[in-house]
Amino acid sequence: MFAIRKLALAGLVGSALALPVQAQTTLTFSSWVPPTHHLTIWQQNWAADVEKATGGRVKFQSLPKAPAAPPGTFDAVRDGLMDLSYVTASYTPARHALTYIAELPGAGATAEINSVAFSRIHWKHFQTVGEYNGVKLLAVWTHGPGQMFNTKRPINDLADLKGMKIRTGGGIAEKFGNILGASAFVKPAPESFELLNSGVADGVFFPLESIVSFKLDTVLKHATIFPGGFYSSSFGFFMNQEKWNKLSKQDQDIIEKFGYEYAARSNGQSWDAADQKGLEGIKKAGVTIANANPAFIKDVMARAKQLDDDWIKSANAKGVDGAKVLAEFRAELKKVAAGK
Repeated sequence: MFAIRKLALAGLVGSALALPVQAQTTLTFSSWVPPTHHLTIWQQNWAADVEKATGGRVKFQSLPKAPAAPPGTFDAVRDGLMDLSYVTASYTPARHALTYIAELPGAGATAEINSVAFSRIHWKHFQTVGEYNGVKLLAVWTHGPGQMFNTKRPINDLADLKGMKIRTGGGIAEKFGNILGASAFVKPAPESFELLNSGVADGVFFPLESIVSFKLDTVLKHATIFPGGFYSSSFGFFMNQEKWNKLSKQDQDIIEKFGYEYAARSNGQSWDAADQKGLEGIKKAGVTIANANPAFIKDVMARAKQLDDDWIKSANAKGVDGAKVLAEFRAELKKVAAGK
């Protein structure tokens, strides 16, 4: 009897030793921009940081190709085609109306300023509204100030812009392009080179970084730089909810530590560095760069008032005090710019 008990005990000890020391989860992620784009690199670095911080309990696998076109990214993560990704909120305008606050013209001077201010406003006022229901939202941010680039002529006033075919990512950029008198339309960013090269588009709305990332410096001839940008684009970075729920509380806490404002700031800093390289790239390519003159700025911002009013109405309809929150966002932009 003793021998049988001893054998059984040995078996239990052997089974225990055979169990893995720690549970391991592998999460898939993808990027819909080129491998050299700073967003792809940022996401890879973020994944490496989380993997290290969890001691390898959470690992990440980069998919060789995005399983959905850019506008389908939210649904692809929600439905489990991949576990983690990011997307421009303006690709799903009906779903993410509140995020347009971060896309309004004349915001902060850098992506870091805009991203941190937007992040603070989102988590304080917007998250409970539920525009990201269905996924685990980890962070929001914006790209750098969106500028205007074209193949035709310098843009010194609204008359120069009239009728120009401008590719945008949708959202505020599309709406504002049309308000300013251009013929703005929506296409995903990776299609921009062919649109310009074929003449389907005369120009694009983009941050400086994107001109080099999408190799547009070879076809564009003119850049118009507007203080704070003609627009920005807001992004959400999110994870499949079911996969999130299966993670241990310990690992969830670690991932959240690398999310929220931390991710907004680090992504903004990454985008600003990429924008600087973009500026250097368009100078090297011989693109003519013009800063918007005071009269043009005044005319543009007068027309931007319509966007403010429209956003306030849409926010009010969702139970958010639009005028109050917009004023708070603009105050937050100044605070972040001042280092607060």
